[in-house]
Amino acid sequence: MLRLSKLTDYAVVVLTRLAVCEGVQTSPCIAKATGVPEPTVAKVLKALAAAELVASQRGARGGYRLVRKLGSIAVADVIVAIDGPIALTACVEGSGSACESSCSCPVRGRWDAVNDAVRDALTNITLADMAEPPRKRFAPLPLSFPAAE
Repeated sequence: MLRLSKLTDYAVVVLTRLAVCEGVQTSPCIAKATGVPEPTVAKVLKALAAAELVASQRGARGGYRLVRKLGSIAVADVIVAIDGPIALTACVEGSGSACESSCSCPVRGRWDAVNDAVRDALTNITLADMAEPPRKRFAPLPLSFPAAE
């Protein structure tokens, strides 16, 4: 199963919270509003600042603010900021991980297309999309069915 880390999930929550209240917000304030523990919020904000998704401001009125609007931050940007490059397997080109079976692997290099498709999908979904209320995925079923002939 492909699953994102809890920190990436928390990062999306933190970023969408920063968008709700314009201006600078402190780590404890974000923690209180989101229910995410403050040490975790601080860790996430530090990684997001390193990735230049948020900016920090020091001083008595310090805290964090978004650098860009949610509509210009892709889910892929957040994943890379928190978890590193998107790679489904250790053998995907550029993942930085080596596989002990790479020399004899019958599917060597074939995961690249899958990885690219996943990365493209995550690049096309923004945090603004994530902040919207969920949409219904399926049309409602009819209440009655036509009589059989």
